[in-house]
Amino acid sequence: MGIVSWLVLGLIAGVIAKVLLPGRDPGGLVGTTLIGIVGSFIGGWLSVKILDRPIPKDIFDLSTWVAAVAGALVLLIAYRLLFGNSRDRR
Repeated sequence: MGIVSWLVLGLIAGVIAKVLLPGRDPGGLVGTTLIGIVGSFIGGWLSVKILDRPIPKDIFDLSTWVAAVAGALVLLIAYRLLFGNSRDRR
């Protein structure tokens, strides 16, 4: 998979993570999208390093999607824990 495929996968993974974890995010739509992209890269990297899985050649591999969504979810939860109340203070 190329960089563009990972970016598209990350964008979709961010949307899926947002649907699975609804609520108000401190970063809005742009922040959630960036979290999804970064989360997909982190999830993919961890699945290669820790689980010793090869990098798939196509975007339709189920394990790639699970790793990307899981990475986006973990990053979104961490982001909410760190910056979750930033809008409420104003």
